[in-house]
Amino acid sequence: MGLLTGLVTLPLAPVRGVHRTLVELLAAAEREQRAAIQRDLADLEAALLAGEITPEEFDEREDELLDELAELDAATQGDGINQTGG
Repeated sequence: MGLLTGLVTLPLAPVRGVHRTLVELLAAAEREQRAAIQRDLADLEAALLAGEITPEEFDEREDELLDELAELDAATQGDGINQTGG
């Protein structure tokens, strides 16, 4: 960024800072949501292996969780959160 451009856009610095903060918060929330889904999948498998649920219940719930993960992936790719620089 050139000196002149830097001076002209200086009043926008707070806006860029707020934007960057919001992008980081959204990315952290998405990481937490992904981790929660992965924990749920692991718990579901453990319940199946322990005989607490039937294979049919496992398949149904696993499909739901994988759908949630796919929706999260689609939303994340569409908003550019995982790209460097926001």
